[in-house]
Amino acid sequence: MTNLSELTTLRVGGPAARLETATDPAELARLAGRAWADGEPLLVVGGGSNLLVGDDGFDGTVLRIATRGIERATGAAEGRVRVRVQAGESWDGLVAWAVEQGLSGIEALSGIPGLAGGAPVQNIGAYGQELSESLVAIDFLAEGADAPVRMSAAELELGYRTSVLKQGLAGIVVSIELELHDTAAEREVLGDALGQPIAYAQLANALGVQLGDRVPLARVRESVLGLRRSKGMVLDAADPDTASAGSFFTNPIVTERFARTLPADAPRWVLAEETPDEIVPLDAADAADASPLDEFLAFQRDAEESAAPPAGEEPAETLVKLSAAWLIEQSGIHRGFALPASRAGVSSKHTLSITNRGGATAAEIAELARFVQNRVHAEFGVVLHPEPVLVGVSL
Repeated sequence: MTNLSELTTLRVGGPAARLETATDPAELARLAGRAWADGEPLLVVGGGSNLLVGDDGFDGTVLRIATRGIERATGAAEGRVRVRVQAGESWDGLVAWAVEQGLSGIEALSGIPGLAGGAPVQNIGAYGQELSESLVAIDFLAEGADAPVRMSAAELELGYRTSVLKQGLAGIVVSIELELHDTAAEREVLGDALGQPIAYAQLANALGVQLGDRVPLARVRESVLGLRRSKGMVLDAADPDTASAGSFFTNPIVTERFARTLPADAPRWVLAEETPDEIVPLDAADAADASPLDEFLAFQRDAEESAAPPAGEEPAETLVKLSAAWLIEQSGIHRGFALPASRAGVSSKHTLSITNRGGATAAEIAELARFVQNRVHAEFGVVLHPEPVLVGVSL
């Protein structure tokens, strides 16, 4: 009998009643269909990097995804390349392949553990890039279905570390389709493949460039991997800090009004809603005689009216993203913190990661996570939400 601790990066989790491995999409559908038909609980495991499984294990079928394949697909816009990736492909292996092929758009997502099929579940993101910027669609096997269907990225309702897949849509991601930027034309001119504009200050500093600059793909990947290693976020059997689920808590999103109650030095980022450009046409009869100033004033007046909330309604509050790591540190929890006699601890490199120091149980991981939540809530009134999927355990 296999323990889930052998299939998860946190190295915790009790036994699986049954373990099956799918190596191709047809086998995946067959094995999942059998479990669904029998009414048996089904737990799908990829890289196990975003799971916290309880010590009692899982009383049902654990289906391990081991499908492989990366191929170019049709339908890409000019200057882009579409890529179809089987769910069992290593995510970081996919990023390495894209960089080698001169395809940009996911280079800042280097080093994220897990498999490609898990990427859309929580809309993975790091260092200024998110999967939602490149994802076109997925092939999705809904619970009880005989065959997968195509779901567009819009149907997945991707948000900050979430999607309809994480919010309860039951089924299995069979493959994903990305649209990446092709750097072939600029390689001919510049002799190098440049990544997308750098959109994260820490990465820009590491590269020694300004925000918005473009840097060779391979250099971006190397710098991202270096930053992640410095935080214990790249799997390494020799580094106990990497026996984790990565960032254990998501960065809280609060109203700007609430954010003003926090200390002035608390990091925060305003989440501005992007509104599409709107062209407000002038009346055809007036347009011929309108001066440029008249046109501008008319455009500004109409744009302000369209942006104003309906009478009697309050304007929507501005949302702000906070730093969970800062909140944890300022609540008195330092790197390397552990509860007495516990084998679970906060990473010695990054307070956002909870690690298995060796032989920890899922109960010890959960106990420490609850302690962190309670400290932050008591100090700042903010509730931290776990990023990993919890199976047979609760906080």
